[in-house]
Amino acid sequence: MTRPVLVLNGPNLGRLGSREPDVYGSTSYAGLVEECRKAGADLGFDVEVRETNDEAELIGWLHEAADGRIPVVLNPGAFTHYSYGLRDAAAQRTAPLIEVHISNPYAREAFRHTSVIAAVASGTIAGFGLNSYRLALHALADPPS
Repeated sequence: MTRPVLVLNGPNLGRLGSREPDVYGSTSYAGLVEECRKAGADLGFDVEVRETNDEAELIGWLHEAADGRIPVVLNPGAFTHYSYGLRDAAAQRTAPLIEVHISNPYAREAFRHTSVIAAVASGTIAGFGLNSYRLALHALADPPS
């Protein structure tokens, strides 16, 4: 029996492959979806990957995860730095929530150095490209005791 996991992506992540490939790599969003599903299946997860540019929709998905006790891998994109609504929704989690970033926000512009999500996440993985997602799924499969 597989366990559900939501992989939720915020603004501009649907543009992977064409958006700043020097920062985010050349893999398309469809490639990310496939990688997450495959990595999740190998770990016994039924992974559903979603992306939105709409803050309210992302908040609604976090509510859905909290209500269903579903673990989440969350790349909040730019919402990372200022969305207190998203932070409050993430704080309602009832299962692990791993914040991920493809790039290392601390090696980029100063405004990216603050995450309002990190304090309510189970952990944060950043700077490993698409491997950040794989590492997060592994963390969900083998949580610290």
